[in-house]
Amino acid sequence: MPGIIDWINKYSHWLVLLFLEGISLVLLISFNGYQGSVWFSGANSAAGIVQQWQQEALAYLHLGSVNKELTDRNIELERELEVLRNELHELTHDSTYTERALAAKLAQLPVLPACVVGNSIAMRDNYVIIDKGAGDGVSPKMGVVCGTGVVGIVSQVTDHYAVVMSVLNGKSSISCRLRGSNYFGYLHWQGGNLLCATLDDVPRHAVVKVGDAVETSGFSNVFPPGIFVGRVIKVRDSKDGLSYQLVVHLSSDLANIRDVAVILNNDDTDIIP
Repeated sequence: MPGIIDWINKYSHWLVLLFLEGISLVLLISFNGYQGSVWFSGANSAAGIVQQWQQEALAYLHLGSVNKELTDRNIELERELEVLRNELHELTHDSTYTERALAAKLAQLPVLPACVVGNSIAMRDNYVIIDKGAGDGVSPKMGVVCGTGVVGIVSQVTDHYAVVMSVLNGKSSISCRLRGSNYFGYLHWQGGNLLCATLDDVPRHAVVKVGDAVETSGFSNVFPPGIFVGRVIKVRDSKDGLSYQLVVHLSSDLANIRDVAVILNNDDTDIIP
C-alpha cells in the first residue's frame, strides 16, 4: 500500500494532466458538433473492427463443429441424390431391342441365375467364377449369358462354384453368324481391347457391312441361336485372303458384370433353332 501511494505521489503531475486532458476531450466532443461526429464515427469504426475480429475468432473456434455439420449434411444429400438417380433411371430407362429380344429368348430356355464372384480381365486367358456349381445343376460346356449378351462357357465345376471361360480368353471359340443370314464364323479374342473380338472364317461371298449384328449360330449345344454377341465395326481380309475377318464390338462389357445366367442344356442333345 505505501508503495502505491509513493507511485501516485511520484507521477501525480502526469495523472492530473491525463485527467484534465480527458475532461477537455469530453467537453470538446459534447459542445462541438463536428468534433463530436468525428469522434463517434471513429469510435464506431473501431468498435466494428473489434466486433469483426471477435466474430472471426469465435467462428474459428467453432470451425470443427461447423465442418462436422457440413459433412453430415453432404452425406445426407448424397444419399438423397443417389435415390433420385435410381428413380430417374427406372422411369427413363428404355430397354433396347437387343435386351428385349434376349430376355424373350432366355424366357424360353431353362436357365439358372448366378452371381459373379471372381473375374479376370488382365490376362491372355481370362475366366469368370460364378456362385453356382454341380450341386445346382451346372456342368461343363454350358453357356453363360448376361443381360446384354454372351459371357462364356463353363469349363470346370465344383459343388458350389463354376469356372467360366469368358469370351476374353484366347482359347475361346464360339460359333456365331451374321443376323438375318446363315453366314457364320468363329469368335476369337485377340487380346488387348476388352470390348473387341474377331469373327474369323466368314466366306468372302457373304454380304457384310459395318453395323451388322452378330449373334450365336446355334450350331452347337452350348448356345441357342440368336443370342446377341455384338456388332461389326470393321471388315478386313483374313491372313490367307480366302475369307473375311470381322472386327466385332462386343455387346457385353465383361469387365463390369455381376448377374449372369447359366443355360441348363443337356450336353448329349443339340439345341434346335
